[in-house]
Amino acid sequence: MTSDRLAPDIDFPEGYIINVDKPLGWTSTDVVRKIKFMLGKLGHRRIKVGHAGTLDPLATGVLIVCIGRATKMVDALQAETKVYETDIRLGATTPSYDLEHEVDTLYPWEHITAESLREALDGLCGERLQTPPIYSAKQIDGRRAYEYAREGSEVKMKQALVNIHSMEILSCQLPCVRLRITCSKGTYIRSIAKELGEALGSGAHLTSLRRIASGGFTVAHALTMEEIVAALSPGAEA
Repeated sequence: MTSDRLAPDIDFPEGYIINVDKPLGWTSTDVVRKIKFMLGKLGHRRIKVGHAGTLDPLATGVLIVCIGRATKMVDALQAETKVYETDIRLGATTPSYDLEHEVDTLYPWEHITAESLREALDGLCGERLQTPPIYSAKQIDGRRAYEYAREGSEVKMKQALVNIHSMEILSCQLPCVRLRITCSKGTYIRSIAKELGEALGSGAHLTSLRRIASGGFTVAHALTMEEIVAALSPGAEA
């Protein structure tokens, strides 16, 4: 069962999936903890809750949360194709490849044209190896990569096989460009921004990121955290 009729009377232990529109600034774990807290107030204090596909705190959009027996579906749901809309600024980089950190280096971008941008995007599509950002939750020797990064330690990020199915230009007002990206699980859109900047002989970083679909779950049918809290509050109408 999915989030079409989220209400306190649902048999959550039997399995339920909530399509959440993750808010800006929240971690994926924050969302899971809040939903688990609300379920606890309804008497489900030991119920399992998990998410299928992490979103960074500065990203918004579809986050699939599985409850009860539906947590067995996490791996299958996480493997589904993802669709993102993102804003990228060319001509500047940050250590995290997004707005988590301030710009560290400026690059020329005036040589970039709509045609060269399209060619660079085409060159980044397909199945290939991608290096995750050092500021990420990737595990390295039992620790998160971002922990090493914050310490200033140098670590080698292991590449992963990803598939970039398509990248569509939604708007182009250089040095800023807005893209719709369809890709496999495990793809880092921040890394795509870095790769795009390098392919164009410049630099780049994300200024916004929104997951608009994960498999059959779309942001158009996602629930906000305010809607979820209201629906799961004791005394809410079924």
